[in-house]
Amino acid sequence: MSSTSNLQILELQDVSFMYSKNKQIIRDLKFNIGNGEFIGLLGANGSGKSTILKLASGILKPSSGSIKLWNKLLQSYRNKDRAKLLCYLPQILDMNLPFTVRELVAMGIYPYDIPPQMSVDEAIDAVGLSESYIANLSGGERRRVFIAMTLVQGAGLLLLDEPLANLDIKYQLELLRLLRDLKEKRGISIIMALHDINIALNFEKVILIKNGEMLGIGDPGSVLTASMIEKAFDVAVEIKRSERGGTYISYEGNL
Repeated sequence: MSSTSNLQILELQDVSFMYSKNKQIIRDLKFNIGNGEFIGLLGANGSGKSTILKLASGILKPSSGSIKLWNKLLQSYRNKDRAKLLCYLPQILDMNLPFTVRELVAMGIYPYDIPPQMSVDEAIDAVGLSESYIANLSGGERRRVFIAMTLVQGAGLLLLDEPLANLDIKYQLELLRLLRDLKEKRGISIIMALHDINIALNFEKVILIKNGEMLGIGDPGSVLTASMIEKAFDVAVEIKRSERGGTYISYEGNL
């Protein structure tokens, strides 16, 4: 579990969710997210990662259980107030918007009646971009624009659904470095859904789920064991160590 010494930003207590009476997607989910944590949400396709993030963002309402954001029930916030505290980025973003970088980032101001703490220029600079039309940017740069928009919002919690999907390795690494920098320098907490186990090994903490149930939460070394990975993904793997001392997942026995 999250360290009790950290301020608990997000708390899920016995959360379950059903799209219909006969289809339960999430079962008795219970975990806490502390201040400044960077957490990987890991599981096979269809395991419930996207649903968990939608519940945590307030888009979906739990069928049972409770979700608290900064020690207050999530559903009790007005939409504008919640938008100042958290931001959810879905897996599929409209990447062909007819806007410039500045125009899209400026949309992060909408929850505020007065200008927010971070200006549009500061947010654009923080993610390493310059003015351009969205359509002219690479996939990784476009995701940076949306993250800049969340910085203007001032959200202290980012919920990212597969932000590395369909990105080349270069842009995956650039985006991961950006998110870590935001976490370190601005104290932003991040929950990021992903399916690449080797990338997840580099996170400080991971949550592993299967069929809407949590198998484990903690540091990757204790959660992403060969037996746990096999249970979550239905495939046998080996945990190996590189010459430099790093750990990686080998699938050799399945090829």
